[in-house]
Amino acid sequence: MGLSALPPPPRPDAAHESRLEFSDNRLLIDLCGEFDRNLAQIEHALGLQLLRRGNEIALVGEPEARTRAAGVLQALYARLEQGRAMEPGDIDAALRLSGGAASPGQQLEMFQSGRMEIRTRKKTVEPRTAAQRAYVEALFSHEMAFGIGPAGTGKTYIAVAVGVSMFADGLVDKIVLSRPAVEAGERLGFLPGDMKEKVDPYMQPLYDALGDFLPGKMLAKLMEERRIEIAPLAFMRGRTLARSFVVLDEAQNATAMQMKMFLTRLGEGSRMVITGDRSQVDLPRGVTSGLGEAERILDGIKGVSFSYFTAADVVRHPLVARIIEAYERDDTAR
Repeated sequence: MGLSALPPPPRPDAAHESRLEFSDNRLLIDLCGEFDRNLAQIEHALGLQLLRRGNEIALVGEPEARTRAAGVLQALYARLEQGRAMEPGDIDAALRLSGGAASPGQQLEMFQSGRMEIRTRKKTVEPRTAAQRAYVEALFSHEMAFGIGPAGTGKTYIAVAVGVSMFADGLVDKIVLSRPAVEAGERLGFLPGDMKEKVDPYMQPLYDALGDFLPGKMLAKLMEERRIEIAPLAFMRGRTLARSFVVLDEAQNATAMQMKMFLTRLGEGSRMVITGDRSQVDLPRGVTSGLGEAERILDGIKGVSFSYFTAADVVRHPLVARIIEAYERDDTAR
């Protein structure tokens, strides 16, 4: 018996074509990207076809996918009309917002709006998910803000950016960044050097964030003048931090006693941010994490906000989000 060729699968009944027209062909070129790579990124994410025809883009696919793609393209084009640069991360941000609960009009307004830009000496930072936007609003409107969620969601990076921005605007006189000096599941042994050289490896992520927002010479000068401090959590005892922007990173590795000590360092005119990931506690077995306890005790306290992130807010490599989701599914199944 001979094998007959199978007919191509029929196009779904709901699949149709719609078109978007763009008035500025130069901006349309930027919107599509080199070799239409931006269109390819949107196609891959939403499962439809985008075909450039003159000053139009044809959208071919399911109605829901076409609606989302149209919103993304319009938001990105509006961004270009404002003279703002567009990077792959901005496309990802528009895609994330297109899948949220907001209406297409609200999504467009959220993405176009420059109100949430955090300006620093070296770069401008923009929240790329709805959760990040809510977090930025909380950082500016609350004296104490918690950012809780998995790695890669921008909790600490955004907090440091806001701190640098407030410092540059004269809203605070000092930036203090801290984290517990706890090893992540391995023993490093005794480290050589003086106290600074011993603790610097634990503080390196904070140095990296500051280096993104301040020129090297300025950062070195501000640290020499102690207007920017990076110190282990243990060094916070006995201090009162006035007119300071204070960040505690990796707060899940603070004990309950350390957390209480840190939170009570808040002085007049200061802001305090506590970030952590409850799934990455490196404390010895049987030691209670201060982050979970603070979350329970401070819930509903005026002036304190809690912002939560999920794998959907990961802004690192897309694979990181899938890895986090896989671990979350495994934890749920147990």
